[in-house]
Amino acid sequence: MKAYRWLWLTGIMMVAMGVTGAWAAGSSVTIALGSEPTTLDPQLREDGGERAVNDNIYDTVLTRSPKGDLIPSLAVAMPTLVDATTWEVKLRSGVSFHNGEKMNADAVVHSVQRIIDPEFNSEQISFFSTITGAKKVDDLTVHVTTKGPDPILPSRLYWLKVVPPQHSQDAKFAEMPVGTGPYQMVGWKRGQSIELKRNDTYWGTKPQIEQVSYRFVEEPGTRLAGLMAGEFDLITNLLPEFTQQVPKSIHILGLEHPIIILNADKGVTKDARVRQALNYAVDKEALAKGLFEGFAQVAEGQLLSPSFFGFNPEVKAYPYDVAKAKELLKEAGAEGATVELVGTSGRWLKDRELVEAVAAYWQKAGINAKVRIFEFNEYLNRLFDRKTRADGIFVVSSNELLDADKSFSAYYQAGGIGSSNSDANLATLIDAARSETDVQKRASLYHQAVKLAHDQAYFVWLLNIEDVYGLSERLNWPGRVDARLLVQEMMVK
Repeated sequence: MKAYRWLWLTGIMMVAMGVTGAWAAGSSVTIALGSEPTTLDPQLREDGGERAVNDNIYDTVLTRSPKGDLIPSLAVAMPTLVDATTWEVKLRSGVSFHNGEKMNADAVVHSVQRIIDPEFNSEQISFFSTITGAKKVDDLTVHVTTKGPDPILPSRLYWLKVVPPQHSQDAKFAEMPVGTGPYQMVGWKRGQSIELKRNDTYWGTKPQIEQVSYRFVEEPGTRLAGLMAGEFDLITNLLPEFTQQVPKSIHILGLEHPIIILNADKGVTKDARVRQALNYAVDKEALAKGLFEGFAQVAEGQLLSPSFFGFNPEVKAYPYDVAKAKELLKEAGAEGATVELVGTSGRWLKDRELVEAVAAYWQKAGINAKVRIFEFNEYLNRLFDRKTRADGIFVVSSNELLDADKSFSAYYQAGGIGSSNSDANLATLIDAARSETDVQKRASLYHQAVKLAHDQAYFVWLLNIEDVYGLSERLNWPGRVDARLLVQEMMVK
């Protein structure tokens, strides 16, 4: 607590000395993010900073209401099945990209083919794992095909940002994005800010706010100081202990689950007993109540919330049992072993603090935890490159599809972009569930996969954290269950 108060006071002093920028006036807002986007190509990386910006520049085929209901966006209606592996999408007419290119069937087909192209190597591929292609039927009709029956194809289209066929091939596309959304790019000062302006020809509801400035502030105390001083209108990952001090705060039980991916293929964590010990060693209840001030819930031994399809209510969290952890480490001959734990700082609420707390619990159980914190771009490289995969790597996973397939394809299934196991049985269950159209059979397959992964302790499952935001007095925004920062839904007094 003292450390956070020091950070807060330090930030206030920075504001007083003129280190921070000018207060946003009129119909402008300034949003402070914990990390700078690694790219502004909306289909390349799995990067929350990129999404925070690009969600306002690009539209998706489908979208969600603030409460999470799927609704049309660039599609004029919900997709319909043509046959078991083909979905028909009818598109909205009269929509153009910011540079004048037409948003039509060609653009949607291009966007689908681009993101599933193995050579493009998108880190978002787990969202689109079943899609095999797309075909133009006419200017406003597209057929999307899947490798087998896919009951959640509409949810996948909620994630598909539509990019312009010509400009997306430009070498500067990643720094000068062009979408069809309510805001368009003005400029990007690396390491400082990104500026957007309202798209006054937007096809949808015209936003009230004219200009948006994003600032990149890693330290939570400095973000807080900027909000208190009137420099920022919205800050992400507000420290829970300061929710009563800021002008306004909102918190919503979100989609984010912090976990530690354990390397089951090599090193000391190859032994299941060691992985189980690392689970028993962590007091999740204490983390939820102490570190997060109650703005979190203990995850029930799976990378799913109870509202997600596939959640297994029979599987529970590993209890806090240091004696059991020490016993398992002794059986495995791993007492005093070194475990490398990789994390980052500033991207997620209390990410560094959570990694360090887990490491301290492991130390108490007899593991020599070697913590390595990387800046976000290098951290992503280590997260998604299996060649550099550490014994344990921290990640906060969000599942906007609200279905087990997204999380399991990315982190559970052998070969997934974030997986660290080679479990063929688990992979088979996930493959079977992905294309099973019988709801009860599909749920049963995921329940089996959840239990198998839990028993093998392929992760240290930690919490389901709430999204906590600080707002200026002038900003009104209710928040969203999918954590999207849609400026179109914000209002200023």
